[in-house]
Amino acid sequence: QVQLVESGGGLVQAGGSLRLSCLDSGRTFSSYDMGWFRPAPGKEREFVAAITWNGGRTYYAGSVKGRFTISRDNAKNMAYLQMNSLKPEDTAIYYCAAHRGPGIDSVNRYGYWGRGTQVTVSS
Repeated sequence: QVQLVESGGGLVQAGGSLRLSCLDSGRTFSSYDMGWFRPAPGKEREFVAAITWNGGRTYYAGSVKGRFTISRDNAKNMAYLQMNSLKPEDTAIYYCAAHRGPGIDSVNRYGYWGRGTQVTVSS
């Protein structure tokens, strides 16, 4: 069973950084790809970043590429999202999610979700 809890959100000025964490209290973390999502206009949630189960490949939305870095530590059952050069438009609740199979950037392919952590970027 996968049980995800996000942390690390907060209020930051534009240009600042935050590091989000996602802990899986289950026992199968290392067998899942992990992704980060956030709400977007017209969508329930949009893809932000993802990492394969072994950390071998990473994927990013164009809007965050070069500013955000996704990583994981399977020994600690943790996934991370390092967010640099934050912009006011990055303000959102950020959700981590676990996934298996194809469609690593597709929100509909993720079966396990955390409750989210709020990120607010002031201008």
